[in-house]
Amino acid sequence: MEYIENEYLKIGIATHGAELSSIFDKKRNKELLWQADPTYWKRHAPVLFPIVGNVNGGVFKYKGKSYPMSAHGFARDTDFELVKKDRNSVSFSLSSTPEMKERYPFDFQLIITHTLEESTIIVKWDIVNTSDSEPLYYSIGGHPAFACPINNGEKRSDYKVKFEKDSLTYSLIIPDTREVDYQNPSTLTLKDGVLDITDTLFDKDALIFDDYQVQKASLCTPDGKPYITLTCEGFPSFGLWSHPSPDAHYVCLEPWLGRCDNKGFDGELPEKYGEQCLEAGKTKTEQYQITIS
Repeated sequence: MEYIENEYLKIGIATHGAELSSIFDKKRNKELLWQADPTYWKRHAPVLFPIVGNVNGGVFKYKGKSYPMSAHGFARDTDFELVKKDRNSVSFSLSSTPEMKERYPFDFQLIITHTLEESTIIVKWDIVNTSDSEPLYYSIGGHPAFACPINNGEKRSDYKVKFEKDSLTYSLIIPDTREVDYQNPSTLTLKDGVLDITDTLFDKDALIFDDYQVQKASLCTPDGKPYITLTCEGFPSFGLWSHPSPDAHYVCLEPWLGRCDNKGFDGELPEKYGEQCLEAGKTKTEQYQITIS
């Protein structure tokens, strides 16, 4: 684990998965990131790469060949290399190997940097296509789980999520196949952008918001005050998820570039919903921010 801190926060990032594993709020004297109790979910804030969610049938197709791919890809379960650390930031890198290319036939480097700026954590991904001739097709996403509730005597269902809009459309995942039921969306009608976290909100898994609807979302204490705000400008999809049990004391705010396959999708990887394409030799930088208030 590598730690960086300032007068507001101390954060820890694990070499395994380059995963943000602790956000300690010095003002509150509290840990604000879910601490991975395996009873409900064994992770903190995994980076989803090179796939977000599931591919239909557990395989994707590229140039006529099928490749097995586990949910959310392999980066979260792979050790990264520490490449840079200073007072305010730490960077880890993962590069393709011959073994990886048996499952994912692309040359890449993924550099994940966490930077502290006062009470904000900037999570930056540099995706590098290290091929000199072939495009890189990928999806990437964040999956941070934040403590909810954060005070004794409170329940998760006392808390709220605040969005910037009063109406949002979302899709659900089909349990048996893990496909997105995009043809049967539902609508959330909110008052002042506020969604109550009820005990049944996550009974049908994640709520998936597409079409750039969610560019900012906040977790709020029972009095309606935000304590975590995630800003993800330019991200086309967003997931809201937790374990369905009311005793799972966390909520995930998930910015995505790409997601699970649509129901019935049987095409090749470049045709996958939300798939990203990076030309040979190019680098693409994406980032989102977590602000503690």
